[in-house]
Amino acid sequence: MKLYIAEKPSLGRAIAAVLPKPHKKHEGYIETGQGDCVSWCIGHLLEQADPEVYDPALKKWQLDKLPIIPDQWQLEPKSQTRKQLTVLRKLVKQASILVNAGDPDREGQLLVDEVISYLKTSATKRNNTRRVLISDLNPGAVKKALNNERSNRDFIPLATSALARSRADWLYGINLTRAYTLKGQQAGYKGVLSVGRVQTPVLGLVVRRDEEIKNFQPKNFYEVLAHLHTDASGKNNHSFTAEWQPSDACAPHMDEESRVLNKKLAEHVVQRIFEQAATVVDVEQQSKRESPPLPFNLSQLQIAANKRFGFSAQQVLDLCQALYERHNLITYPRSDSRHLPKDQLKDAPAVISAIQNTADNLRQGATEADQKLVSKAWNDSKVDAHHAIIPTTKSMDSGRLANDERKLYELIARQYLAQFYPAYRYNTQQISFDIAGGLFIAKARQNIDLGWKKPFEQEPDEQHLPALKKGDVLHCSHGELLEKQTQPPKHFTDATLLSAMTGIARYVKDKSIKKILKDTDGLGTEATRAGIIELLFKRGFLQRQNKLILSTPTGQALINNLPESATLPDMTAHWESMLENISQKALKYDDFMLPMQQQLNSMIEQAKTAQMSGLAGLENKDAFKKKRRSSGKRGSYSSASRNRGTSNSRKN
Repeated sequence: MKLYIAEKPSLGRAIAAVLPKPHKKHEGYIETGQGDCVSWCIGHLLEQADPEVYDPALKKWQLDKLPIIPDQWQLEPKSQTRKQLTVLRKLVKQASILVNAGDPDREGQLLVDEVISYLKTSATKRNNTRRVLISDLNPGAVKKALNNERSNRDFIPLATSALARSRADWLYGINLTRAYTLKGQQAGYKGVLSVGRVQTPVLGLVVRRDEEIKNFQPKNFYEVLAHLHTDASGKNNHSFTAEWQPSDACAPHMDEESRVLNKKLAEHVVQRIFEQAATVVDVEQQSKRESPPLPFNLSQLQIAANKRFGFSAQQVLDLCQALYERHNLITYPRSDSRHLPKDQLKDAPAVISAIQNTADNLRQGATEADQKLVSKAWNDSKVDAHHAIIPTTKSMDSGRLANDERKLYELIARQYLAQFYPAYRYNTQQISFDIAGGLFIAKARQNIDLGWKKPFEQEPDEQHLPALKKGDVLHCSHGELLEKQTQPPKHFTDATLLSAMTGIARYVKDKSIKKILKDTDGLGTEATRAGIIELLFKRGFLQRQNKLILSTPTGQALINNLPESATLPDMTAHWESMLENISQKALKYDDFMLPMQQQLNSMIEQAKTAQMSGLAGLENKDAFKKKRRSSGKRGSYSSASRNRGTSNSRKN
């Protein structure tokens, strides 16, 4: 008997739907006409054991018992899904061949692998386990995936990477949460101070941004515009402005961003150029092209949806899960890829037809799409376990979708349609003038072909300059002084915080780590970022003010009392890079875990001497009540503070 183990029931049902009938539905699994079975996990069936499982004395939180580092790691069944684990125990024992059908990502790989291992499956059966990667729940795509089984052993590095992450997060979260909670309570704080290797640096980003805004001192700066005319007499006159470019001699009067801070200097320039000749010293013209934007991965979709619709990161993930699992209208949503395999080009006509039948606002765009075009999105070398999020070949009446589901589907579909439009083409023009010895520049852009911007309903503004050549002389009637003021950085929103998490190298201080990081490295993963942000809200460390994300007094005090290394993204960004290296066979498990444990020892010793100022009198009532309900004891540690980063949608 062949046993398919899906990550969740919805995927299990999709697999069973393409297997031979008749089917027999049992409690927790489906039997096919050939006698094979399809069963499923319900998200994580297992979790890392609590400290007291290793030693009952660890149930009480004590500083002198830290750090807690298990000699032999143990998993425990989750109480609410124990029944399904019992079903799988029986089926795994009966099966001759196992198939891992976890979601096509790091966590999905481990989620099923750890169940197979926990059930003490024989080495022979484990070695013969197969793997299927399903990213589209429509029957045709599922059948195709089942026909492309691979050996599960090919994915051992991916599972090892996930295992290292899970254990390192447990060590980090358990030990530092206990240490700083106990120190906080000694200082008069009531509640749990949760610390995690991803959530805490994210909180640090927000706290530091809020402090920068609070302490910001605005400065006045000045710009000068020259008003130019091609014909001073007014006949056939073409008027436009050019902006002053301060010379190196002005450097003492400028800030680090080359803004002029000396008003008298700017006023002097205005006086000098009054009724002066403006001689053309250089003319630059370029034809440029802008390729279609790549299809979305989850983070880029969350960023785009927040900017366009104001959706939170978690809201986008929840809507994606509905479009993927309930409606089968999009492919696997937790993808970190923005590229597509070339063999899917043959599905393009069916996908475009589905968009045409589902998205009323995109019918014209779908009709005009040129299916002969192949954009740079189609690149096999940049596609691994999963590809970009795109519409499937399924169509439905858009009236059956909730309004927010329809908006998100159209956003995904529009990005896909862009791949079948030509590049946006335009001309740029830059003219440099000498006016009374000063350099002034005028810029313009003219659209040639809107290309992919057409289905996006975007038409960039055009600016026109007269046809000029070097040596031409124009007339400057007068100068205009613009007095502006430096602005503080903006508070984070879901979009900008996600952008910071995905492009974390911008915030990394350590130059050696910054050099290691790739464009795709970031804080957390596609699957966990939304959950991490929401977790910080639930724990009372962040708060919303309309679309803005602000830190709370508790969040600020926590960051200000932690060692800087725990609040910066450097360490965890480096972790993510190392975990990726494990999945690519470039690093071994112990080469990651052993240095991490040494670092943890040092951080615990540092925690024991922390002063924890600013926490007296603060209380996280909601988090504190949740802790009491989950444990019945004040100091107890629940799975909610382990920073697993898993979302409830993994249970569906």
